[in-house]
Amino acid sequence: MSWANNFDSLILDIGDVLFTWSPDTKTTISPKRLKQILTCSIWLEYEKGLISEADCYDRAGVEFSLPHEEIRHALVQARESLQSDQELIGLIRELKERSNGALRQKVDWDLFERIFTSSEVGERKPHLGFYNYVLREAKIDPRRAIFIDDKLDNVLSARSLGLYGIVFPSDGSNTIRRILQNLLNDPVLRARDYLRHNAGRLQSITHTGVVVQENFAQLMILQATDDRDLVNIVDFPGAWNFFHESTAPFPCDLDTTSLALTVMDHDEQVAKSVMDEMLQYVDSDGIILTYFDHKRPRMDPVVCVNVLHLFYKFHRESEVQATLKWVFGVLQNRDGTRYYETAEFFLYFLVRLLLSAHDAELHDALGPLLRERLSERIGIAGDALQLAMRIVACSAVGLPDDVDRRMLLMLQCEDGGFEIGWMYKIPSSGDKIGNRGLATALAIQALESAERPAVTWTSSATASEPVALRRRFSPPALRWCRGLVNAIRRVLPQTSITRVRRRV
Repeated sequence: MSWANNFDSLILDIGDVLFTWSPDTKTTISPKRLKQILTCSIWLEYEKGLISEADCYDRAGVEFSLPHEEIRHALVQARESLQSDQELIGLIRELKERSNGALRQKVDWDLFERIFTSSEVGERKPHLGFYNYVLREAKIDPRRAIFIDDKLDNVLSARSLGLYGIVFPSDGSNTIRRILQNLLNDPVLRARDYLRHNAGRLQSITHTGVVVQENFAQLMILQATDDRDLVNIVDFPGAWNFFHESTAPFPCDLDTTSLALTVMDHDEQVAKSVMDEMLQYVDSDGIILTYFDHKRPRMDPVVCVNVLHLFYKFHRESEVQATLKWVFGVLQNRDGTRYYETAEFFLYFLVRLLLSAHDAELHDALGPLLRERLSERIGIAGDALQLAMRIVACSAVGLPDDVDRRMLLMLQCEDGGFEIGWMYKIPSSGDKIGNRGLATALAIQALESAERPAVTWTSSATASEPVALRRRFSPPALRWCRGLVNAIRRVLPQTSITRVRRRV
């Protein structure tokens, strides 16, 4: 499914959008006074074709105490100063060619299918009659049309009729090019092209522009894309380090290690050995710590969620119940995170845990409250990575989030990638680390997430603290068992079915 908006018409203002002009003439009329003439009621009548050009000059001369010939000369010089925006016109031509005839535009006038003037319509923007005339005559569905004008009043009127109105930005075609690309081209295809073009070079950087060679973002990109060629990962035999180098300034950490052992294929014995080692790094309350280093007794809820994911994957969740209890408290009380930028990371990784665990009791304990916390975040401003994580998480729990999806689409850059998203922060230095590749990979997931069915969460009246969890059948196992019972029912007497049912 394409998330490109289904627009087929582009309506543009001529003055100060397709063309610029100068009010500075060689007459005695100042630029300020000339602009006053062009916005007075007499000129508006002339534009609508209600009076002749000569009458307009005569009446304007009286209104502004100026010779009518001087007004005429000033307007002739202003017209001669018109300069077309060749970049914008070239962009329109490019977009029209890409659309294979689906895009219509309403200088090289053969580029446009029709030109509407106030004198033809008998109305002038921002009056609704002008827009209704254009829509009716050109047979345009306003919900499938983009309108660009340099005046806010004109754009607001267009929006009131259902058009997608854009105020022409002050920097001209540079910004409008990005806006139109994002509205008219398929964002997912463009994002995939960006990832392929930058394969192996999707590096993280600090907010000061320093490149960081690290594994965590690379592992997340791999999980999102399932494409090993895109990433640059340095594999560790046991515990993993966030950084590529084994001589990194920080020791190996449980966060990167847990992510690696759940994203990549590893020998089960190695994973179990690493988990045994992890259990040696807990605080006095039994909560998992961040580093394989007793000299750094740091705790972080996101790290704990990723460790829980690992232990649930290998059916050892009973050994980390204190950590699960603390994570539930963080979710309940909206506590913060030491290393990650916003709440989206905690909520995203928590959804990731529940999607993999297939544990009804865990879903019952955390699912409803998680859904509530996600609903609180919808519409909050964020960067591309935060919005993408929020959309993916909301989709997984069945929460519609078109508000954030629209915001995310506007953060796609001209090269197809999305703006950088800040992942984590180093408390000691204050450095923030981000990655455009990760923001782009998760943006693709977010834009495609509406196609995937949401998880059905076990509901409960109120969220309750999780207790020691016993293993239950996963949903696929339950479906298999029910199918088995139905098959047996067809060949065995009813008395035998009772015993089968008890066993299942």
